[in-house]
Amino acid sequence: MTGSEAAPTAPAAAPGLPELAAVPWRRRASAEALCGIGRLWTAWTVALTVPFAAVAAFLIYLEPLTAPVAAASIAHAWIIPELYAFRGANVARPKGARHQRSEPVALGLLGDLLAHHERDLQRATGLALERGRLGAWLVGEGGAVLVAPGGRRVHCFCVAATDSELPPSDRIAHLLLALRADEEGFATVANHAFSGAPWRLRRRLGREVRPALDAARVATREAPEGGE
Repeated sequence: MTGSEAAPTAPAAAPGLPELAAVPWRRRASAEALCGIGRLWTAWTVALTVPFAAVAAFLIYLEPLTAPVAAASIAHAWIIPELYAFRGANVARPKGARHQRSEPVALGLLGDLLAHHERDLQRATGLALERGRLGAWLVGEGGAVLVAPGGRRVHCFCVAATDSELPPSDRIAHLLLALRADEEGFATVANHAFSGAPWRLRRRLGREVRPALDAARVATREAPEGGE
């Protein structure tokens, strides 16, 4: 190579979300990392619930008259995972002021970002369906639900637009655009609120929101393993 020849340059890396600078200690999210987090959630849930179930069985074995105490122990074993699922469902609930005057315009702009089916689903449920490499996302006003490939596990993330005065649909649009810009970065910045079985989360969602979760599970089964 002569001195006049320019050295080949490597392609520029895709810019990440600027919010990543605020959480430098977090490892960048990936499909493998999310699988590991899911296993940790399962192990933690088992560690919290099995002792209560074991105590209940032991009490019944020692003395059947302790059945009321054993029932209370079983109730604790059931309630703990339900509380985690309730926290996860919170990310899909409406947040903040409704801004009745500006919301119709914001809803129209959000609709421009979505395909026909996704637009109808968002208007019916309040959640925007977005297919990504990590799975199928349901983006709401204050967070997002990720249905992992195969539809057997969900991850709930708590994250909000920086401007709390935005109309609801603008909040969703901001999160949706951030997700499209850097999916792994989005999952890194957001706080993990829950990971577990879809049926457990579905029980804690409002009836009007459940079709969105069903649609996301269908989307993960239609897409190739690992996303598009």
